[in-house]
Amino acid sequence: MLSSYRQIFAAPGSLAFSFTGLIARLPISMTGIGIVTMLGRIKDSYWLGSLLSAVLAVSAAVLGPRISRLVDRHGQRRVALPATGVTVLAAAGLLLGAHYGFPDWTLFVFAAGMGTMPSTGSMVRARWAHLYRDAPPKLHTAYSFEAVADEICFIIGPILAATLATALFPESGLLLAGVFLVVGVLLFTAQRRTEPPAHPVEHRSGSPVARDKGIQTLILTLAAVGGVFGSVEVVTVAFARAQGHPAASGSVLAVYALGSCLAGAVFGALKFTAPLDRRFLVGVGVMAAGMAPLILAAQLLHGTAALVGVGAALFLSGLAISPTLITSMALVERLVPAAQLTEGMTWTTTGLALGVAVGSSAAGIVVDAGGSANGYWVPVAAAALSAVAAYTGLPRLRRQLAAVRPAAAEPVHS
Repeated sequence: MLSSYRQIFAAPGSLAFSFTGLIARLPISMTGIGIVTMLGRIKDSYWLGSLLSAVLAVSAAVLGPRISRLVDRHGQRRVALPATGVTVLAAAGLLLGAHYGFPDWTLFVFAAGMGTMPSTGSMVRARWAHLYRDAPPKLHTAYSFEAVADEICFIIGPILAATLATALFPESGLLLAGVFLVVGVLLFTAQRRTEPPAHPVEHRSGSPVARDKGIQTLILTLAAVGGVFGSVEVVTVAFARAQGHPAASGSVLAVYALGSCLAGAVFGALKFTAPLDRRFLVGVGVMAAGMAPLILAAQLLHGTAALVGVGAALFLSGLAISPTLITSMALVERLVPAAQLTEGMTWTTTGLALGVAVGSSAAGIVVDAGGSANGYWVPVAAAALSAVAAYTGLPRLRRQLAAVRPAAAEPVHS
């Protein structure tokens, strides 16, 4: 298995841009739980934190593809640096507003401003595609590695944010996220030799990326998957507190990410002959089925046993996450021209972000109204919706795949 990963890092500069991209992605996993935990401690309520997190996700969904379109057109460094500057200023405003008791409406303005955070994960994958577009097996392994890197972020990030916010001061988790963003983006954009070329001519305004029927299927399905992510995060913070162990929420979420991380590492070393569309459908279906034990653990167990049971259920469900996301990125690379690849990948993360917005806000409302244990019905419902979206959109996805020339190593199901 390790030999497959060693091969992709033979390219000069590949290790540097992947590692620095990992640092720059840590804030993605820290901001949501950092905001929820911060406002939970300061306001003693989850509705405001969950709504702020939702506003941030919606803002990222609206602004993210546009920023990525500029990245494709003008280059990563020229766009990512100013976008990061705006994000940091907005985050500073949110921290100061929460600490000094600014009116709630100002916090929403600052949260919306944080939506300018550049999509480092898409930029990293665009670099891999630039290196290995003509070597599908290596590109599959590279995407798998980045999925594992994402999960490492979601293992480390929530623990850092939740633990710091509960053990030190409420703003500490979000503050550290800002530090990681600045350091990571500066180091990543300094890797100039591996930066893909800009496409100022090919990439025109009025991009048809979001009108592609296959991309629309991915966006809808991943929006429901995002609903799982956003709701699990909010409900687990509340559930851990209700069980008398508030700091354990980060560890439980880390177990969820660990299952995905392990599955992604194995998935990346395997070579597949099954069609991409079939792999995508199976991954979403397994993830949805794996959410069912979550309700039993939350409803029937109490105290430490409940946290252990929820963690075990999330671990099992997490085993399907990385394979599903890896396959999604491979589908985007197949469907979208190279000149629009960063934008195309960002549209999939836009779907996730929209789902996170809906899922986190719905979870906050359900938790405040019906308790944290009942809140786990939200991710279960979102997982079921993802399976429905994938199944009903499969014919459109297959038609779009059939319209492009399939790579030899990735057959298209017809």
